[in-house]
Amino acid sequence: MIFRLYKPEVFQGNLKRNNYFEGWYYKHVSADLQHVISFIPGISLNKNDSHAFIQVLDGITGTSEYYYYPLSEFSWDNNRLFLKIGNSIFTANYICLDIRQHKRTIIGRLNYINIIRYPKTLLSPGIMGWYSFIPTMECKHGIVSVNHDLSGMLYLDDLQYDFDNGKGYIEKDWGTSFPESWLWIQANNFNNRSTSFNFSLAKIPWRKKFFIGLICFMYYNNKFYKFNTYNKASISELRHSDNLIFITIRNREHILRISCLNRKSGELKAPVYGQMTRGIKEGNDADVRVALYDNENKVLYTDSSKRAGLEIIEEIFEYFENNKDGERKQEHQENNISATATHGWGRVQGS
Repeated sequence: MIFRLYKPEVFQGNLKRNNYFEGWYYKHVSADLQHVISFIPGISLNKNDSHAFIQVLDGITGTSEYYYYPLSEFSWDNNRLFLKIGNSIFTANYICLDIRQHKRTIIGRLNYINIIRYPKTLLSPGIMGWYSFIPTMECKHGIVSVNHDLSGMLYLDDLQYDFDNGKGYIEKDWGTSFPESWLWIQANNFNNRSTSFNFSLAKIPWRKKFFIGLICFMYYNNKFYKFNTYNKASISELRHSDNLIFITIRNREHILRISCLNRKSGELKAPVYGQMTRGIKEGNDADVRVALYDNENKVLYTDSSKRAGLEIIEEIFEYFENNKDGERKQEHQENNISATATHGWGRVQGS
């Protein structure tokens, strides 16, 4: 239904679909930065093993768990973000956990306060812009909460985790498969507590070919600075060496420079035609620094964040460079054609 496009946070699918996945990503960082716990509730629909799940990633230790639930234990609300998987509840305003599997117990409730939403317009229902209206996209992406404060406690077995005054973030994905390769960075534990940053670069299948898609924003001082493929933003620098990444992005008005230091990662399961069979590495312990400039290279804002999220499928760097080489060759050919045409026109004019 069309109204769901304008509510990307709600469940977009139905239980009759095949080769389909949908997952929400809830990240929580304690005020003292000593605890980073992410929960990923979701659904996997395919002919072999349809089920619901909750993945749990400890960003400090890098350990992860995958909790399996039959479809009969998955329910949702069509009008708002409300999921129930087993005895656990996930919403846009809180989560209430009751997981008892693998000889482990995870219980507790975390509340979300001062939530900052990603803006929507008639032609841009979410962070994907007009691509939100393309039904054949391999994977769609949504931002539920750019930034919020936390209150509450979690109990993991005999350990107690205090998240009062911590920071949280929520996003989601849905479709058939994750992209073949991508780079994802997420940070909202800056010195300025209201700042939030998200960057995603991915290989996107398109009409039997592909393009390198960019979605990126920085939220600062009550304003969104957007750098996306669909608003003509471009990456002028993308370098990586060992565990360091450097990025420069430009749009018509601003330049954003990002540096990221990778630390510990854990393994998560990712979808391939709806089946959660692909292993990927994700870290929640990266260091990120951002610097925002105007188009005259004047510094507007700089800040740094701890406990940032990071996923790297390294082939994205090769695809990016090859794509850039192709664009340069095409631009060179177009310039030659234009110069030849102009030169020829000059001869005609002068004859």
